Amino acid sequence: MKTTLDELQALVAVVDTGSITAASEALGLTVSATSRTLGRLEQKLQTTLLRRTTRRLELTEEGAAFLQHARAILASVDEAEEQMAARRMRPAGRLRVDAATPFMLHVLVPLLEGFRARYPEVALELNSNEGIVDLIEKRTDVAFRIGVLKDSTLHARPVGTSRVRVLASPAYLKRHGTPATPGQLAQHALLGFTQPETLNDWPLRDADGSGVRIRPTVASSSGETLRHMALAGLGIVCLSDFMTREDRRSGQLVQVFARQTLDVRQSIHAVYYRNTALAARITCFVEHVIDMLGKKPFDA
Repeated sequence: MKTTLDELQALVAVVDTGSITAASEALGLTVSATSRTLGRLEQKLQTTLLRRTTRRLELTEEGAAFLQHARAILASVDEAEEQMAARRMRPAGRLRVDAATPFMLHVLVPLLEGFRARYPEVALELNSNEGIVDLIEKRTDVAFRIGVLKDSTLHARPVGTSRVRVLASPAYLKRHGTPATPGQLAQHALLGFTQPETLNDWPLRDADGSGVRIRPTVASSSGETLRHMALAGLGIVCLSDFMTREDRRSGQLVQVFARQTLDVRQSIHAVYYRNTALAARITCFVEHVIDMLGKKPFDA
């Protein structure tokens, strides 16, 4: 498009005010600047829009036809700007959220009813990936990531932290006994992660003071799978508080090595690309999650 909004505004202002001088005052421009803008518009369109006399300005037939389009275009721009302003006050549109399955199920899903009640015009699209995804490739607006962040192209908003604990079902401990020291773990069925291996570093110390990295008897890429195996009494597991809060509260899982467990916490961030304009729907969703988690901490 060769024509600019400034040129359209100048034409409409001149017609509405009746003179270049009055239009210039309304637009905050000099008379010469307004006159040049009109001349530039006529040159681009290769037609005369206004007949200038010593007493008044008069639209040509071409000018009258073009004026209708100019008014429609400016009205559309005003409407678009108003809609954007309204969205800042009342978020709307599709919001694509990504999180690992356990975080999605145990943290985000319980918060959706309250979010939908507050922001009914935001259409949520929820996706679960156990690994780190490319936000642009997956067309994701915001993702929740647990642990150390490595991607410097992301803007990260801290959401909270979640402590990790060694857990087992009462049924498993009744059948196999409760280990008294980390060294006795070798005698038990251990449930761990296939990747990354750092998730198999348990918050314990060996007799010599070194850290404990277990070799899983059964391994899975999904923390939710490991949780269900632990609930079924298949072994001892180390999981984050955000996904075991209700299990611990109900007694379906109990902590092992309660006194010996180090206070190790996983950081949780909401992430999105730095070069992405932060839409109101992203802000309101992240704020809602942070606000609700502050009222109900993971280790409660």
